[in-house]
Amino acid sequence: MGTAVSASRQTEGSVMAALRSPRRLRTEVLAGLVVALALIPEAISFSIIAGVDPRVGLFASFTMAVTIAFVGGRPAMISAATGAVALVIAPVMRQYGLDYLIATVILAGVLQIVLSVIGVARLMRFIPRSVMVGFVNALAILIFTAQIPHLLGVPWLVYPMVAVGIAIMVFLPKLSSVVPAPLVAIVLLTVATLVFSLDVPNVGDEGELPSSLPSWLIPDVPFTLETLKIIAPYALATALVGLLESLMTAKLVDDITDSHSDKTREGWGQGVANVVTGFFGGMGGCAMIGQTMINVKSSGARTRISTFLAGLFLLILVVGLGDIVALIPMAALVAVMIMVSVGTMDWHSIAPKTLRRMPFAETAVMLVTVAVTVATHNLAYGVIAGVLTAMVAFAHRVAHFTEVEKIGEADIDHDGDIDTRVYKVRGELFFASSNDLVYQFDYVDDPRNIVIDMSDAHIWDASTVATLDAITTKYESKGKKVEIVGLDAASEQRHGRLSGHLAGH
Repeated sequence: MGTAVSASRQTEGSVMAALRSPRRLRTEVLAGLVVALALIPEAISFSIIAGVDPRVGLFASFTMAVTIAFVGGRPAMISAATGAVALVIAPVMRQYGLDYLIATVILAGVLQIVLSVIGVARLMRFIPRSVMVGFVNALAILIFTAQIPHLLGVPWLVYPMVAVGIAIMVFLPKLSSVVPAPLVAIVLLTVATLVFSLDVPNVGDEGELPSSLPSWLIPDVPFTLETLKIIAPYALATALVGLLESLMTAKLVDDITDSHSDKTREGWGQGVANVVTGFFGGMGGCAMIGQTMINVKSSGARTRISTFLAGLFLLILVVGLGDIVALIPMAALVAVMIMVSVGTMDWHSIAPKTLRRMPFAETAVMLVTVAVTVATHNLAYGVIAGVLTAMVAFAHRVAHFTEVEKIGEADIDHDGDIDTRVYKVRGELFFASSNDLVYQFDYVDDPRNIVIDMSDAHIWDASTVATLDAITTKYESKGKKVEIVGLDAASEQRHGRLSGHLAGH
């Protein structure tokens, strides 16, 4: 049964299967068109954040989407210029100019390829579910708050237009799903704006659209160690942020589509896409959660066709049909992104019933992830903070599972005194749980022979070995002998290798 489902999902994501099915091909084509329309204002706004010409962001979105469609590991995921990458590389543009920025993007791509080849994608297994939920909820909040500037200080007509756009996307799918509801909303609101000559902000107000195709470009920077020192820190930060966002987004799409993707391929695919983007004068990027949700969740796309067409349509729209695209009211795109934020939010995770049932530590991890992400506008920072919080919470919880118990005395000497005392240690022993172990023994009143039974415990780190050495030393200073018994093979090997070699000199 599981194999059949897996095969079904694989077929669903197949390009050839989509090409043979007119219905599915239409879904992929229309999804790509909707994503391309949504990418335009985003790419322009991210270009402004990075301090570059809008064309740099738009060309980056085109080259990223087209390249990742071929080399990426997650079908139907959209990669383009992003705010997180723009924030990281903006200082390079301010201090050194466009050529250094492009060199940084190319080096970041190379680093992403190297990191992926050495297995950084496997670290995804260490990201807990609560961090993933926080990541998703933070994205929903960021997508929504990014629309607020488009709703402030605008003509009153913008508000009913946004409301109409949202209503179309809520109610149209109940009647028909032949055409993606976001595309219908964009077309109808654009037509209404033109027919009634409505004076509302449009895409053209966001920035100048390019009138020519991107061309091959080699950054004009000195190929010296000094240049490497300048760009390397920013390139590494860009590579890590891009990989983290892309792999997290890929995992989210896996969950939505109930399918599995090749995270290692996705990682080096992002690197290849950034290298290509740099050589075409783009600002670099990574996976885009908002546009990916439009593609996968709102439009129902499942293959690389939609990703490729999103990039192709973007180029056609901004270069060939720029005058028409410039007339699209921002209200239509704001409505689309508001619905994306609503659909992205994990509402179940913040329901009172769920919060009451969920352990406090899990909720705290989710809230930390959300808070840091929203405060910094950087998903990487939020995820790192969430993982660190989860690690601390886990260590605190596990530390309380350790206990020491006196299980009896043995070997009465010829004077009738107790000769041996046995302690039983239970639990997982590591730096957090073993710190208090040294205080659990009666060094003064215990007899001269001590047996510490570790058959129900496991030694995980050097801190525990150091603690056991400290216990032994304390007893020996009072003329008493300690014997540690019951260690499993791994614990015994670790203890034998480190014991006696950890004390400071």
